Amino acid sequence: MTHLTRRTFVASAAAASAVLGIDRQIAFADSKAEAEATAAGFHRFKVGDAEVTTLFDGLWAKPHDEKFIRNATVEETKAALAKAGLPTEAVNIPFTITLVKTGGRTIMFDSGTGAQLAPTAGRLADSMKAAGIDPETIDTIAVTHFHPDHIFGLMAKDTNAPVFPKAQIVVPEAELAWWTDESVFTKLPTERHGLAKRVQATLGKWENVKRIGDGGEIAPGVVAVSAFGHTPGHTTYVVGSGNGQLIVLADITNIPALFARNPGWHVAFDADPVQAEASRRRMFDRAIADQAVITGYHYGMPGAGKIEKDGNGYAFVPVA
Repeated sequence: MTHLTRRTFVASAAAASAVLGIDRQIAFADSKAEAEATAAGFHRFKVGDAEVTTLFDGLWAKPHDEKFIRNATVEETKAALAKAGLPTEAVNIPFTITLVKTGGRTIMFDSGTGAQLAPTAGRLADSMKAAGIDPETIDTIAVTHFHPDHIFGLMAKDTNAPVFPKAQIVVPEAELAWWTDESVFTKLPTERHGLAKRVQATLGKWENVKRIGDGGEIAPGVVAVSAFGHTPGHTTYVVGSGNGQLIVLADITNIPALFARNPGWHVAFDADPVQAEASRRRMFDRAIADQAVITGYHYGMPGAGKIEKDGNGYAFVPVA
């Protein structure tokens, strides 16, 4: 059973109203538990009969940039970080991979940065070792979308050789179709052409790649749910096990202190920000209605919890 924490501090109703514009108590993340899970590199818990492990792949200390949030200023961004008790010198964006063992299958959702992006990223291999996970036992890798921090762990840096040649790689058919269409180069800025070429040379050609559409089942009880907007084929995955449900939300939002609390904020990484916002609200509302545990790729360790409606936004309550 999954337990949720409300430790560290709980704002009083008066303080919450003053700070967040709400009239009830609200919990903030337990920084001690987060620090311990981050140092360990993993966090493990159960959802129904499924064993879930979140794996830390490092973080990106992103300098503040007026373009980062299309409809919020740097000052508003810093204020939101401060209210959540987070550092304000930069936007710390963590990378967290979800791995699920269910029905005799070992499924990893996305593959991390492959140590090919931010200098403080690339910890996945160490985190897997610490968690006692042998990469050879991973039989399925379900990809949510094709941004570099989600797929570069699939391919060797200099050769593009497959890192998991024995695993079946499941990709959203809409995402693969968009990135492998030759017209994609007319839709992308020049600096993104290299990514498209890399996708076409790897996921567009590898024999162990399987396409999946909305509602498709990748394993018993594991279903793809389209949530387009962040990218043209961005896909979440719902894992049903026993009396529990897990939703792997991927990049439905970036860090929750900014984009769960302010679901109308549009991050620069969203290809279609209006569609992304609609998907965000729909998936959050579904998670609340289903009382599902969620994981978020950029939520930081432990990387999983529940989402709650909170005034005009949402609150993320991490697992213990």
